[in-house]
Amino acid sequence: MQEDKDIEVNRKEKKSDSSKVGVAIIKYITYLIIFFGILWFLINYVFPMF
Repeated sequence: MQEDKDIEVNRKEKKSDSSKVGVAIIKYITYLIIFFGILWFLINYVFPMF
């Protein structure tokens, strides 16, 4: 005698959210570019006036 049983299998996949890491990297690189751009402007145009 063979019984048919319904077996439910739950699979959990651990997802590494690399999109959040990418967004953070782009954000901080943008901050650095803006910072160095302002610094470059000050060195080339503002400081020579003194």
